[in-house]
Amino acid sequence: MNNATRHHFKSIAYAGLEAGPRLIVTGAVHGNETCGTRAILRVIEEIEAGALALRGGAVTFVPVTNPLAYARGERTGDRNLNRNFNPTDRPVDFEDHIANWLCPLLARHDALLDLHSTRAQNPAFAMLGPEDNDGPLEPFAHFAQERALAMHLGVQRFVDGWLGTYATGVARRIEALRAGGREPNPLTTDPRYGVGTTEYMRAHGGWALTLECGQHDDPAAPEIGYRAIRNALAFLGISDAPPPAPAAAIESLSLYEVIDRAHAGDTFSRAWSSFNRLARGDLIGTRHDGTPVVAERDGFIVFPNVDAEVGNEWFYLARANN
Repeated sequence: MNNATRHHFKSIAYAGLEAGPRLIVTGAVHGNETCGTRAILRVIEEIEAGALALRGGAVTFVPVTNPLAYARGERTGDRNLNRNFNPTDRPVDFEDHIANWLCPLLARHDALLDLHSTRAQNPAFAMLGPEDNDGPLEPFAHFAQERALAMHLGVQRFVDGWLGTYATGVARRIEALRAGGREPNPLTTDPRYGVGTTEYMRAHGGWALTLECGQHDDPAAPEIGYRAIRNALAFLGISDAPPPAPAAAIESLSLYEVIDRAHAGDTFSRAWSSFNRLARGDLIGTRHDGTPVVAERDGFIVFPNVDAEVGNEWFYLARANN
């Protein structure tokens, strides 16, 4: 028997007596990011014990979204679930089977809170969707609701611009491959490859937030996830807890550029972490042929990946919003 077939999918759902929004909370989309799982199980215990009462609407919890990756203690099972996340009539890998189960479940809800953690020791932050638009890439109509929930999760840093920046990088990637006489990889050169759980939710009429709760092994990360769930339930009126106060001071950043790793010999100039500040002219890294990669403007480096595969994202750049 294939090890993947030993796993099953599980969700736990609760509903209040009154009408209200439908929230879904997911943990362990990446199997080594367990803070969300621990936070979700803690909230479930409180509901079951009567310490947290639900008033209206509904909430569904998925403590372990990717059971194969979770059992291995690794980021992925067969592949990254948070890329190319869509149902398929012809599932090939384990993550395809997850998508076929999870996508219909997401579509039955109004909002998604997806709990993650990071490799680097960074303060918690939330990833937001685009402003309201009717464009072809990521049409959206719930920016106000999404931003309002984000402001009440208990974090102060917010980042947007993910899918648009990824798509721009894909276009440049295709151009570079063709200029070098190489055939594009159909996955890494498809803007839809950047679609994960939150992007899928927005594409199907809902709104969604990714909350990065901190470093994988930081004992504070599960507490941040737990507090965010409690705050979301209270803010949306699903629980009878008092509504949380909004963030008093925020840092708002927008991703605007992604740089691929073009060769295995491309190296960083230092051990970068997300949200390290960059000044114009700072040396970020060096290409294998000695070409320096420098910051063209003041800003921040985000998601630097020293182990990035050739032809994939090496790092992102972000700018501060007013």
